[in-house]
Amino acid sequence: MGFKLKDVIPWGRSMEEYVKMFDLTPEELRLIILDCAGGPASFNAEMTAQGYKIISCDPIYQFTADEISNRIEDIYQTVIDGVKANREDYVWQNIQSPEQMGQIRMAAMQKFLADLLLGINERRYITDELPVLPFETHQFDLALCSHLLFTYSDQLSEEFHLASVLEMCRVAKEVRIFPLLKISGEASPYLKPVISELQQRHYSVEIKQVPYEFQKNGNQILRINSM
Repeated sequence: MGFKLKDVIPWGRSMEEYVKMFDLTPEELRLIILDCAGGPASFNAEMTAQGYKIISCDPIYQFTADEISNRIEDIYQTVIDGVKANREDYVWQNIQSPEQMGQIRMAAMQKFLADLLLGINERRYITDELPVLPFETHQFDLALCSHLLFTYSDQLSEEFHLASVLEMCRVAKEVRIFPLLKISGEASPYLKPVISELQQRHYSVEIKQVPYEFQKNGNQILRINSM
């Protein structure tokens, strides 16, 4: 069958990290937001607790909190060991060690797990995935996508990237994607052709530096708006 949890590395970030990654202002947090490929981030749980409007979509939401928790436990030490083995690829400033990174990520994922069932019942967590989304045109003010597009350029094709970006542009008035590097830290070969195609379709496209850098040089977002 299609999507399998054993093939996924669930790894979630906090609302604080989202705000910095996507350079979100207090006014922008009040917008209607879609978190594409949100995974086990606590952004939805924390936003909802503060009264904001958000929907997250990811195929991982078809699984129970216990199933996702077990998978996190399975991969946790492997992720930490991988970061330790490649320490030079990261900026150890706000996060000062692989162990602290693990603690921060685990705290975020625990908030997600505690919120998952309620969020599913409230239709805040939707089991769908790019490049086809079940939402109305411009249903959202802002669509965010973290650590999927461009990050996994070696696994996902240029066609997938373009189709996914165009679909997010359909359902949201503005799209922001972070980061613009592959998981290896190299520039994604798809960034320039995707930007070129978007500009040909009369979208306004901007690469903007943000106040967040953990992966070295991973401190830029792609912002896309309709003209």
